[in-house]
Amino acid sequence: MRLDKYLKVSRIIKRRTVANEACDAGRVTVNGKVARASYDVKIGDIIEISFGTRNFKAQVTAVNEVVKKDDAQNLYILL
Repeated sequence: MRLDKYLKVSRIIKRRTVANEACDAGRVTVNGKVARASYDVKIGDIIEISFGTRNFKAQVTAVNEVVKKDDAQNLYILL
């Protein structure tokens, strides 16, 4: 699954266009490297996002195309 779509499906970022813009701006890294929106997310990847002064770090535990709102947090573990 594409990185921008994963960020939206897991509800880390609210909209896919915002996730795409964050990737283009270089604010999203996967496994320590700046990632593009087209990066293919795999289980075990560590995603880091910088939101201004805050940093978000999580490990991917599942990759599902469709997820209910209550189950979205089961797609990653906060680090």
